[in-house]
Amino acid sequence: MAKKEEKSKVVLEREYIIPLRKEFQKAPKYKRAKKTIKALKEFLAKHMKSDNIKLGKYLNLKVWEHGIKNPPHKVKVKVEKYDDGLVKAELVGAPVEEKKEKKKETKKITPKKQDKKQPEKKEEAVKKEESKETKNKEKKPAEDKKAVKEEKSKSKKSSN
Repeated sequence: MAKKEEKSKVVLEREYIIPLRKEFQKAPKYKRAKKTIKALKEFLAKHMKSDNIKLGKYLNLKVWEHGIKNPPHKVKVKVEKYDDGLVKAELVGAPVEEKKEKKKETKKITPKKQDKKQPEKKEEAVKKEESKETKNKEKKPAEDKKAVKEEKSKSKKSSN
């Protein structure tokens, strides 16, 4: 079985206001948000001295908020560097999402309780069917065809 990985500890934690305007102005309008993401990663690689950089969900949403052509001019970011070299950046003020451990739930098999009303319903349905069959037998063949057509039209209406 696989062993659980040890949680890496935060070595360095900082907040930056990252200027983005100069960088994304170098790119055409239809590529500006992409260039902004690249600029964020370059800035963090330079300042945190690591190539393994992960941008958070809310930071990404902030960059793409106004579309690809109009990213924000600057972003305030909280950055954490872990002892294994991983750098995580998230927008300041973003809610912290903690990973929840999934617990395996075992389903208990319980016998279904039978309602007393259910058998009565079945008996009533059988009696109704029998009464319909006896009525149909008593009718003439021409009336029987009409009854079949009426039943089909009723079933079509009820299904719609």
